[in-house]
Amino acid sequence: MSQQDTEQQATISRVTTGMRVIDSTGTEIGTVDLVQRGDPNAVTVQGTPNADPGSSLDELIESTTVEEPDVPADLAARLLHSGYLKVSTDLVPTGAVYVLADRIATVTADGVRLAVPAADLPPEQ
Repeated sequence: MSQQDTEQQATISRVTTGMRVIDSTGTEIGTVDLVQRGDPNAVTVQGTPNADPGSSLDELIESTTVEEPDVPADLAARLLHSGYLKVSTDLVPTGAVYVLADRIATVTADGVRLAVPAADLPPEQ
């Protein structure tokens, strides 16, 4: 694990459910619903030379019996590998967005401040 990965895991470990989440513009976007630390051994999406072009990346993720995160397979693999937050919000129709661990700027008693605007966060499907 690189030093950057270690720092990201230390940052995400200070996040708890119910914390306020504020984007890089200073807008409160919602509250933390789920905290998932990264798993460097998480399923990654890699093509194989003899892969059936009709195979679905979503099938690969579903085969791991992981219900979260509810996003396309390639993004789910990145979220599982690096760690993420699921944030309940009124900003998207599905009611939640995901925050990659490397998008967290700081964690304080006041909440989680992000390094990106809310518009850059992938919504739950």
